[in-house]
Amino acid sequence: MRRFMLWGILALVVGAGLIAWPFLGGRMAQVVGWRSSPYSSQGLLETLGGYGEVPDFSLIERSGRRVTRADLLGRVWIANFIYTKCKETCPLQSAVIARLQGEFAGEEGLRLVSITVDSAHDTPAVLTRYAERYGADPVRWLFLTGEKRAIYDLASDGFRLGVVDPDDRAQAEERLGLIGPAPAFATHGSKGLVIHSSRFVLVDRQARIRAYHLPDDEQSLARLRQNVGILLREKPKER
Repeated sequence: MRRFMLWGILALVVGAGLIAWPFLGGRMAQVVGWRSSPYSSQGLLETLGGYGEVPDFSLIERSGRRVTRADLLGRVWIANFIYTKCKETCPLQSAVIARLQGEFAGEEGLRLVSITVDSAHDTPAVLTRYAERYGADPVRWLFLTGEKRAIYDLASDGFRLGVVDPDDRAQAEERLGLIGPAPAFATHGSKGLVIHSSRFVLVDRQARIRAYHLPDDEQSLARLRQNVGILLREKPKER
């Protein structure tokens, strides 16, 4: 009888764990910055949820105007991190964003926001030429640059994405010692590597991070389109 009761209790514990795991797994991934397997939590991260809030920031758009978090409130936006010398993941990201720009051409409530991780090279003039290469609408697709430390902090602490400054030896050794969220290795001229996540970050009208998606996975991009549609249909709150 005692053995039967023990097996019953064990079954209840295992069952409860299986039910709770999707929530706990996603929550734990949020707490540790998704430093588990790069793809283990991807399915959860593509589900609309609450993954933090974008902090205040102040960066310079390719037009020369200053853009802050407040300028994007009231709009749904997709953020990503790139740099113009990148030869690997960044061209793919930008090509996908260009495609999304066309697919959502009629949606005034959507913004696309590409932020460079190589601000020393990617001046507004350089970003303007890069944007023209992809047919970027100057109103709907923003390209931002600014002080390097501010951008790296925004990527890692604000968007919770992996990024490593190749000029900061201590940071590089610390970050590379962890298993990060699918960092993308991109050749940086003769200087070595800039390591940064290639994920797209979906942000809602209240600057809340709602999902993460992969630019090289068509199923992930299909879910991104669905999620964008859902957020666009949400009634905007008064600013």
